[in-house]
Amino acid sequence: MEFGIEMLPNVKPYELEYYAKLAEDNGFGYVWITDHYNNRNAFVILSILAKATQMVRIGTGITNPFHINPAVIASAIATVNELSGGRAVLGIGAGDKFTLEKIGIDRRKPLTTVKEAVEIIKRLLKGESVEFEGDVFKFSGAKLTFSSGNVPIYIGAQGPKMLRLASEIGDGVIINASHPKDVRFAIENLKPKEGFDIAVCSAFSVDKDRDVAIQNVKVVVAFIVASCPSEVLKRHGIDETSANAVRSALNDAFTKGNWKELAEAVSEEMIEAFSISGTPDEVIEKIEELEKLGVTQFIVGSPVGKDRVKAIKLIGKEIIPKFA
Repeated sequence: MEFGIEMLPNVKPYELEYYAKLAEDNGFGYVWITDHYNNRNAFVILSILAKATQMVRIGTGITNPFHINPAVIASAIATVNELSGGRAVLGIGAGDKFTLEKIGIDRRKPLTTVKEAVEIIKRLLKGESVEFEGDVFKFSGAKLTFSSGNVPIYIGAQGPKMLRLASEIGDGVIINASHPKDVRFAIENLKPKEGFDIAVCSAFSVDKDRDVAIQNVKVVVAFIVASCPSEVLKRHGIDETSANAVRSALNDAFTKGNWKELAEAVSEEMIEAFSISGTPDEVIEKIEELEKLGVTQFIVGSPVGKDRVKAIKLIGKEIIPKFA
C-alpha cells in the first residue's frame, strides 16, 4: 500500500514546503493539496512543491470544474507536471457544495460536469485541438501550446454514480471515508480496471498518547458529522438528535467561539465512524482492515496530529514500514 498526505494550504507556503519534504523523507508517496477559493491557490503551492521535492507525486486533492474551467485546469496541472519532471497527478471532482455556494456557484449536473471536464482535460493534455459540444461545456478548437506528458487523473467520489464514473474515466479514485462500512460500500460500487488506484482519504490523528490523538481529531469529525447525509449517519447508528447537537455546537463555535463545547458534543461513536485516530498500533490495525478491502493508497487527512512534524515522523517510523 502507498501512503499519501493531504494538506490544506491554510498556512504559509514555506510551511507546506517543509511538510512536503518531510513527508517525502519519511516514506510518503503522494502529497495532495486541497483546492478551495478561501485558501492559498493549490496550483501555485504545487509549483513550489515541485521544486522542493524530488520523488513524491504531487497533486490536487481535489479541484473542481465549477470554479475553474477545464482548460485552465489542464494548463495548470500540465505546468506542474513540467516543473516536477512528470510527478503531477490530478484529483478532480464535483467540489464542495457549501463552499461553492459561498461564491455564487450552483453545482448543477455534477456527474455530467465532471465527466465532460475530464474528457476535455485528457484531450488537451494529449495535445489535441478540442472541439466539444456538451451539455455543460462548449469548446471550439482549444489547444495547449506545450506538451505536458502523462498526468494520472483521480476522481473524487462518494455516491454510487460518481464512483462508477470514476471506474470508467479515472486512473484512480479518492474516497473520503474512515470506517470499513463506508469503504466497503464505495468499493462495491466501483468496477476498477487493471492498475486502478483506490485511495481513501481519512480524518487522521496519531499520537503516542491516545487521548491526545482523540482530542485533536474532534473538531474535524464535527465538520464531517455536520454535513453527513442521514443514510450515512444511520449506517453507523448515530441518531439525528446527536448530529443536530453537533451542528448547533458548530454554529456556536463559529459565532461565539465555544470550541470546547463543540468538542464535547462529538461522541466516541462519531470518532470511530469518521476518523482513524489513536496510537500507532491502533491506527495500523484500522488501516490493515482497509487494505483487506482493496484499498491501495491510504491518504492521511487533516489534522494528522497535534504536532504535525512529530506526527509525520511517527507515521514514517512506525506505520508506513508495516505496509512496505
